[in-house]
Amino acid sequence: MTEGELRLPSKTESGNRRGPLEGLRIVEFSGVGPAPMAAMLLADLGADVVRIDRLHPSKVGIQKPQRFDFVTRNRPSIAIDLKAQEGVACALDMIAAADGIIEGFRPGVMERLGLGPETCLRRNPGLIYGRVTGWGQEGPLAPFAGHDLNYIALTGLLHVIGRVDQPPTPPLNLLGDYAGGALYLAFGMMCAFFERHRSGRGQVVDAAMIDGAAALMTPLMGMIAAGMHNNKRGCNLLDSGAPHYEVYQCADGNYIAVAPLEEKFWQVLLARLDLDQERLSCLSDPSTWPEVRRVLADTFAQRSRAEWSELLEGCDACFAPVLAPVEAPHHPHHVARRTFVKVDGEWQPAPGPRFSRTPSSSPRAAQQCQTGAAQLLVEWGIAPEQIDRLHARKIIR
Repeated sequence: MTEGELRLPSKTESGNRRGPLEGLRIVEFSGVGPAPMAAMLLADLGADVVRIDRLHPSKVGIQKPQRFDFVTRNRPSIAIDLKAQEGVACALDMIAAADGIIEGFRPGVMERLGLGPETCLRRNPGLIYGRVTGWGQEGPLAPFAGHDLNYIALTGLLHVIGRVDQPPTPPLNLLGDYAGGALYLAFGMMCAFFERHRSGRGQVVDAAMIDGAAALMTPLMGMIAAGMHNNKRGCNLLDSGAPHYEVYQCADGNYIAVAPLEEKFWQVLLARLDLDQERLSCLSDPSTWPEVRRVLADTFAQRSRAEWSELLEGCDACFAPVLAPVEAPHHPHHVARRTFVKVDGEWQPAPGPRFSRTPSSSPRAAQQCQTGAAQLLVEWGIAPEQIDRLHARKIIR
């Protein structure tokens, strides 16, 4: 093999994914936040996803070594210069062989690259073009930067999270980026794939994090409309206002969570704690909540988290220890279900949901998925002579 020549790995080296989405082909344009998470969800369930990286990556998002970028698992990547005409043509050739694409750039970026929906759907009329942004593809805020915290702030979601007389509490970036963005994009694309079976036609899926986050508020807005949740943070049933939906500190400084909202479950908890069931039974009256909270706090402060787990796990008291992420994989329930799996020596959440007939393969770390650029492109229908030309001109890496 001469210097600079591309090696063609065997098909076995490239590997095949198993799962309910086996046979579905997705081109992912490398990004941050919800787009790679949505691609991971599809790849976890068997889709053949290939990520197109930038030839010269920009410093956006939270930087980490690839080994620890768990969300890029289960799919190979190839760097293509999308500022070069030949690079765009290569990407379009891959899109022509795809069922869908995922992109998470600001509105207009893909169009300026020559890879907008109109161009791609003209090349592949059955394509499902998945795009995820914070503000959406249109609207006065659409062109501007933002992050998860901004999107959940605008939808009212951030306002309701936190304790009484305290500022709103940022819930990491779980609700905007991932629940409202990645999950809604993946769900939207699967709906579009389902519809394509009837029509034979592709379409654009516009997943905006503000739309997804707003949709997550639907049950709560029903409670607000019914007068069951007021505007003051930390004073309501589900926002730390109620003593029977709360976390409590234990004697060892760790925490436990109790959530017996229904009367029958509340009675189980009181019985296990040997507390006065008649005295502490008026939970429908919020004026009793401070006293109940004091009793529970004093009670839970008397033993360690492990002791409370031994007493309260395995019954209907609606109890769980508050585990740190490094502790969670070792809990017996997670061990029994394999909720977490070791990938390249590191614990990661296992693919979900689970399927009885078409189970997913075990996850593979990003570096375990890498194949030669030439083999990858051949599998996506790119002619070998075109690959040689792109490599020689440093359009691909």
